[in-house]
Amino acid sequence: MGRAQVVVGVVLAIGLAFFATGARAIESDPLPVPEGGARQRAVTAYNDGVKLMVDKRYAAAQQKFEEALGADERLAEAHNNLAFSLRMQSAANRERALKHYDRALELKPQLAQAYMYRGALFAQMGDLARARADHAKLLGLDRQLAAKLERIIAGGGRDDSDGLAPQYD
Repeated sequence: MGRAQVVVGVVLAIGLAFFATGARAIESDPLPVPEGGARQRAVTAYNDGVKLMVDKRYAAAQQKFEEALGADERLAEAHNNLAFSLRMQSAANRERALKHYDRALELKPQLAQAYMYRGALFAQMGDLARARADHAKLLGLDRQLAAKLERIIAGGGRDDSDGLAPQYD
């Protein structure tokens, strides 16, 4: 085997190991903005909402996520982050947040963050059976988020996570 083949083999092995560990885009990464139309408006508003959310400006983020969904209702990540923004503002928003987590999962059933944060919401509501059901689903999607949710359930629903959906695929 030549030196070039060994180098290629090592690079491939490192790449496979990287992806096998669950490495992924940072949750606060902006979505790529498409050119023109409603989708561009939706993604631009979503990205603005993510920035506000990172700064813990939840009411302002809520407005941006609502704007994004007004332009494109099928943006699952916007539903997830809107739900989180609502939940972080007040316990009175829990039912509305739940509807948005459910819609995010209807649109994108593999959106691990939505299971994580909906499970946290269920724990806060005292519905441990549904929190555990989301935890069980999360075990097959993202073990790190599953571990976070497990701690939240054990801690009586306390959630100090950032709550951001990942970059849009």
